[in-house]
Amino acid sequence: MGLNSTPSSERVHIAFFGKRNAGKSSLVNAVTGQSLSVVSPVMGTTTDPVYKAMELLPLGPVMIIDTPGFDDEGELGSLRVAKTREVLRKTDIAVLVIDGNEGITNEDLALEKLIREQGIPFKTVYTKSDVAEGGKVPDGAIKVSAETGEGINELKEALAAVKYDAPSPYPIVCDLVRPGETVVLVIPIDKAAPKGRLILPQQQTIRELLDAGCVPVCVRDTEFGSVFGKLADAPGMVITDSQVFRAVADQTPGNVRLTSFSILMARHKGFLDAAVRGVTKLGELHDGDRILISEGCTHHRQCNDIGSVKLPRMIKGFTGRDVDISLTSGGTFPDDLSGHSLVIHCGGCMLNEREMIHRMKVAERQNIPFTNYGTAIAYMNGILKRGLSPFPDLAGTIK
Repeated sequence: MGLNSTPSSERVHIAFFGKRNAGKSSLVNAVTGQSLSVVSPVMGTTTDPVYKAMELLPLGPVMIIDTPGFDDEGELGSLRVAKTREVLRKTDIAVLVIDGNEGITNEDLALEKLIREQGIPFKTVYTKSDVAEGGKVPDGAIKVSAETGEGINELKEALAAVKYDAPSPYPIVCDLVRPGETVVLVIPIDKAAPKGRLILPQQQTIRELLDAGCVPVCVRDTEFGSVFGKLADAPGMVITDSQVFRAVADQTPGNVRLTSFSILMARHKGFLDAAVRGVTKLGELHDGDRILISEGCTHHRQCNDIGSVKLPRMIKGFTGRDVDISLTSGGTFPDDLSGHSLVIHCGGCMLNEREMIHRMKVAERQNIPFTNYGTAIAYMNGILKRGLSPFPDLAGTIK
């Protein structure tokens, strides 16, 4: 997958943090080689996080993020700081930007502490080296000037050399199949399907299968049975959209491994174990219990939307309970989940691993079960054990 086609969720996220007017935006422009962020001597010019995809070898495709000043004030300022905290949750590598004229302050030290508490590797830079007094910086810090270019290449090299721990070591599917195997992908094409393209998990799965030397066979659910019968040999796996899980399971022989794109994405993002543990809460709900359904992207909801219509309808039919369901989407995920009995998240294809793990841990710290669409749908259809057949250890935990 090349630079331009690498999804943002699969990129290493490098975010620049610091006080207002510390030179973050000028530094980001110098690192990216573009006028990405608006630069002004007026404090608080950057009001929302700004994202830029680029290549930084040997890390490869990265996402550079410029954030609002962490010391912003007032009602709007507090909202901007909240946005900056949201960025911190998805940051793989942080750059702590210190105003070289002012030197390190208590606010900078507090921000450094926050970065350390999150376990995020970081580099400290002192900006405005062309005009700053003194010139010395602490050991390990880098002196930079966006105006003259001093230290910019050194910073790039330092960032590229940072060792960070990816939260999940798992690919999507390539370690579960053998070269030469046929893998059938069941992809419904309905009103909710984007015209002219496949959704991201389907694209990524197809690409991984091709890279693994497999033969992906893509078929609509309406043609699945007839196409399956025409295969000379049984496929190594069937992967289906969760919305047609039950129908596909009924037509797939028991000796063929079956799973869903959503289950594979949960594993890829590092939370499949938690999703399997948490899903059993669906069988323990009572009238009035609150469920949060959360999606990682924002989209126009259609009349039969899965998150706002199909899944709530399925939950109420399965449980027979009058449960209270709320929705969140995009970058919004509440820190306070008190009063909720369960969180059901999408597969998280638009969120990076660190953000998904953060959301899972927010729920875990409050003892609230956390699962995802595909796991929940398979459980409510009575086929979760079957849907976990590529993962026998996990399948063995299902009664």
